[in-house]
Amino acid sequence: KQWYQRRVRARKQMVVDILHPGRASVPKTEIREKLAKMYKTTADVIMCFGFKTAFGGGRSTGFALIYDNLDSVKKFEPKYRLARHGLYEKPKSSRKQRKEKKNRMKKVRGTKKAKVGAAGKK
Repeated sequence: KQWYQRRVRARKQMVVDILHPGRASVPKTEIREKLAKMYKTTADVIMCFGFKTAFGGGRSTGFALIYDNLDSVKKFEPKYRLARHGLYEKPKSSRKQRKEKKNRMKKVRGTKKAKVGAAGKK
């Protein structure tokens, strides 16, 4: 389908229609590789998401973002989508540590919150 160039976000974005008769659905890795070939780029800068299979199967529609480079992917993509592709590792801390940090941050206002949050990471 039609694609839009977003210079501010350094990406192209598009709605993707896939015809796959005889198959239940198509893996996103396969979609990324096909799009990479079509747009002459690498699969690691392509983010595919939101695919819905049409009733009766055979056709899926979803959304794809093709970034200019890997740095812009890491800058603009939400953390959960980066985690799906192995580009982001969520920091592991215990529930108690998170709660203590939250309560410390409630005691200060504005930009001091970042300082209080960083102090707890020692």
